[in-house]
Amino acid sequence: MNKMEIDLSLYQNVLGRRHQVIRLLWTIVWYILARPLPRRVGSGWKRFLLRLFGAKIDKTAVVYSSAKIYYPPNLEMCQYACLASDVDCYNVDLVKIGANTTISQGAFLCTAGHDITNPLNSLITAPIVIEDQAWIGAKAYIGMGVTIKQGAVVGATASVYKSVEPWTVVGGNPAKFIKYRSIKN
Repeated sequence: MNKMEIDLSLYQNVLGRRHQVIRLLWTIVWYILARPLPRRVGSGWKRFLLRLFGAKIDKTAVVYSSAKIYYPPNLEMCQYACLASDVDCYNVDLVKIGANTTISQGAFLCTAGHDITNPLNSLITAPIVIEDQAWIGAKAYIGMGVTIKQGAVVGATASVYKSVEPWTVVGGNPAKFIKYRSIKN
């Protein structure tokens, strides 16, 4: 086994000062002007704040006050998309949420990690795409580079590291196929 030395004292944030300033301002604005509002109250106001900071968000999308959005310019939400309470949207890279899609309470969308083959553990990112009519269950984890295809359901507490096929239900850690999803009339 090859042993190497890792020295994180040399690590540098590659995102830059401008990115850090936008994030700082965003965090202050959200915590003062949106977070105190109860749950879904003030949806129009929260959409306005997100758009002000660069998010592309439909007029029908809902973002709960306790949702945490890392970087609004990397957020796209389509019609009737929802980020529920306590969702952590760590969108260092793009997070796109399709129409009629719900991200349930406490879910974690993570678009960044670190290159464990690099001695400096350099930052790596990849987008997350959650297509139309999907549902991400409570406290689920969606990893970088994952696409949740149309109509798919990710069960509560599941950890998803690979893309999920359309109209399937997955669960567990790591998430595995459970069954096909069918909609009853």
